[in-house]
Amino acid sequence: MKTKLQTTQYLLLFSLATLFAITACSTTGMQRSEQVQSSMETVDNDIKLVIVRLDAIGASLDELVKPSQSDRKRAFDVFSENVSTIKKMQENFSKHAADMESNGKEYFAEWDKNNEKYDNPEIQIQSEQRRVELARTYDKIALNNIGVKSAFVAYVTDVNEIERFLSNDLTEAGMESISRISSKVVDNGTRLKNELSSLQGAIEEAREKMKSN
Repeated sequence: MKTKLQTTQYLLLFSLATLFAITACSTTGMQRSEQVQSSMETVDNDIKLVIVRLDAIGASLDELVKPSQSDRKRAFDVFSENVSTIKKMQENFSKHAADMESNGKEYFAEWDKNNEKYDNPEIQIQSEQRRVELARTYDKIALNNIGVKSAFVAYVTDVNEIERFLSNDLTEAGMESISRISSKVVDNGTRLKNELSSLQGAIEEAREKMKSN
């Protein structure tokens, strides 16, 4: 009796394991697709917040260095807080962008593994065409992200060094000596916003195409 019970339990466990494996295999592709789309959404949200912060930094820096500024300490504190925030944002963005690229590579790598398993030639062709279409769109994301990374690092480095410089010298002479660099930083902020907007456009295009995948 004990042996029969053990056998029954074993068969039940084996059946459940088999069912779980079949279910996992059938949903893996969908899960990977959802993972990619989720990571793109995260980066897209990061971009929206960063663009708002860039405007805030530009405004606070203009306020700080203007000749008529009567409360430099207060203006500096606002600018300094914005710099601290953008540094954290850059760290988060870098991590999230890396996750997005990693998820994308895994998604297409697994697609390639499964792409030669169709017996129906029409389905095989459709799979290959769809894969090429999505990969081409996703490649735009990787390409645009290169420009964002470079511009983001340069911008954060500059605003951080301006903040450090002014923390030691909030005099009128200090403001004047940093004014040219401040203008350059504002221009670099505009460049970064443009790079971010291009990346955002590529992400939105990929998300739209993957909705039907």
